[in-house]
Amino acid sequence: MVTSVANIVIIFLLCVALALGEIRPSDHVVKTIKTEEGDVFDCIDINQQPALDHPLLKNHEIQMKPSSYPYELHNWSLSEATKLIAQLPFFACPEGSVPILQDRKDGKIDISNFHPTASYVGKGELAGIKTIDDIYGTYVSINVYDPKKTEDFSASWVEMSNNENRSYYETIAVGSVVWPSLHGDNFARFHASWYGKGNNACWDHRCPSFVQVSPSVGLGGRVKPISIYNGPQYEMQVLLFKDPKTTNWWLAHGKNKTPIGYWPSSLFDNLKDKSNIAFWGGHLSGPTVQSNFPEMGSGHFASEGFGKAAFMRDIKIVDGNNKYATPNIVKTIASSSKMTCYTVDKFGHDDGGMHVYYGGPGGCTN
Repeated sequence: MVTSVANIVIIFLLCVALALGEIRPSDHVVKTIKTEEGDVFDCIDINQQPALDHPLLKNHEIQMKPSSYPYELHNWSLSEATKLIAQLPFFACPEGSVPILQDRKDGKIDISNFHPTASYVGKGELAGIKTIDDIYGTYVSINVYDPKKTEDFSASWVEMSNNENRSYYETIAVGSVVWPSLHGDNFARFHASWYGKGNNACWDHRCPSFVQVSPSVGLGGRVKPISIYNGPQYEMQVLLFKDPKTTNWWLAHGKNKTPIGYWPSSLFDNLKDKSNIAFWGGHLSGPTVQSNFPEMGSGHFASEGFGKAAFMRDIKIVDGNNKYATPNIVKTIASSSKMTCYTVDKFGHDDGGMHVYYGGPGGCTN
């Protein structure tokens, strides 16, 4: 009788501990970190991360770093001293683990309906520049704002696609995204996405795809500080590129090209070899976008220029020799899917590559 009572007490205490977050139900969680914004990140054993549940990644051996990086044809003048750098969400996960954001919405929003390619197929809006060429990667500095008046997502990011199979696009995308319907706030957050056959989008670690190697960058976490209209302008630097040896698509950040992780080549058909479309700019998607027309970028038109309109600069692509190059201006198009809401301006070359201003207040009715 005493033993039974003791067992009941132990079970009760375990339940209380679980409810308080003192014990995690998964043996793969080695540490839990809570941010001041209320986000909770679990540090997961790197070999137990969600990507490895994908059927195509069975027995996948994690590539801990790229076999090589794209290199410069010459010294680019990036004016690093004049840049204010927006920091990605950094966490101190133990080595051998990676940070995974817990779902604050408990899966109540179907994020597979938020397509990175939605603007191309008439289900979203975009404004920026697009290069059509053989492309094996891109580097870009993204001006970070937190556009308001949106329930769905408003992104400032880069998308790399291949539509050689006309029945569907394959796309990888990364950048700053404001997404209240997912996160319950208007914070600019760092998101990465993959979209492929089956017409489903895979975001961050919410379904198996992205293999993370960094123990410190939290996908889905807040980017800060952000830019202020007519004030300081903050930028995040990202690099997407195909590893010439393994053919995996890598994501890295910062001046030093610090690797975050990769999408394995085995996930792709069209993108297995290369991208043939790269887009840099603003992207809106979601069920209410074309009825409410939310803000894009800073919420101001591109013609207002530096300090007021959102921009991307130092845009470079990677060619078939793993070298950086400025996008061919003849093969590059500046466009907006809805010019009355969102504009593109001041597009051209500079010492660091290419630049463009984009965005708008939304709220239009036609």
